[in-house]
Amino acid sequence: MKIAVSGSSGLIGSAIVESLHERGDKVLRLVRRHHPMGPNEVIYQPDWNPQTFQDHAKELSKLSGLDGIIHLAGESIVGRWTQEKKKRIYDSRINSTRLLSRILTDPKIIAKPPRVFLCASAVGYYGDRGEEILTEKSTVGEGFLAGLGKDWEAAAKPLTEAGIRVVHLRFGVILNPHGGALRKMLPVFRLGLGGKLGPGTQYMSWITLEDAVRALLFALDQSSIIGPVNVTSPNPVTNSEFTKTLASVLHRPAWFSVPTPLVRLKFGELAEEIVLASTRAVPETLQQAGFSFHDADLNQALSFLLTRPV
Repeated sequence: MKIAVSGSSGLIGSAIVESLHERGDKVLRLVRRHHPMGPNEVIYQPDWNPQTFQDHAKELSKLSGLDGIIHLAGESIVGRWTQEKKKRIYDSRINSTRLLSRILTDPKIIAKPPRVFLCASAVGYYGDRGEEILTEKSTVGEGFLAGLGKDWEAAAKPLTEAGIRVVHLRFGVILNPHGGALRKMLPVFRLGLGGKLGPGTQYMSWITLEDAVRALLFALDQSSIIGPVNVTSPNPVTNSEFTKTLASVLHRPAWFSVPTPLVRLKFGELAEEIVLASTRAVPETLQQAGFSFHDADLNQALSFLLTRPV
């Protein structure tokens, strides 16, 4: 197959590109530079005015005839959420998805649209929901991330209306020792200074990078999968359970606890939306479609990730 990927230099993007190459697919990288660096790159700018698409028609026509597009690009949510940061988080996702939706449904530019469009989303769509078990049928929550997720997924509606199969990948926390949240946790836990954050009762929906990539490829290939997909392990855990498991795998204590006020002081608004929020999402769509997880148990997953050779 011939697949275009945005966000190809990120944690998930680089892993998916590698996996696509390994199985023999041809990959085009969607990049936001002004000049492409190689023959397998296509330039797009999220702030392009639709009225000027024809100015870039030659470049964008490379997207015609693709089997699929995997759209993963977006400003990192890590960092203190100033108004400017939140605007970058929002605009980088919604504007780029709207732009691609307009390009791919413009017959003057794209003679043959892709069969499938996989777009990143996140379990933040559900908001802070306590112990409630959340499936793809659950309603949208409240807060910045929930609103972001709702608008992000709505931005791809023109593609659905044009007959393109659209999949919204609602990612949980991606576990990999070389990137993301786990990489930031490891130094502290290896020093024996790890501990629960806030009450510790908040649920965390997690998945290993390997399973996330496998799930993404599964959704790419399975024509029956349409709409939202929770890309999470079937066994979400509380923050306290995660803390104890990680410390145990590293053979370190987990005596410390960071009080909720200190979590809020350190992380600001991000604390309420991510660190202290409870999201107990399960991958009902993937499981019903027959997807098999390699890493469904947290202890086994962390043991494998942290003991295998680099």
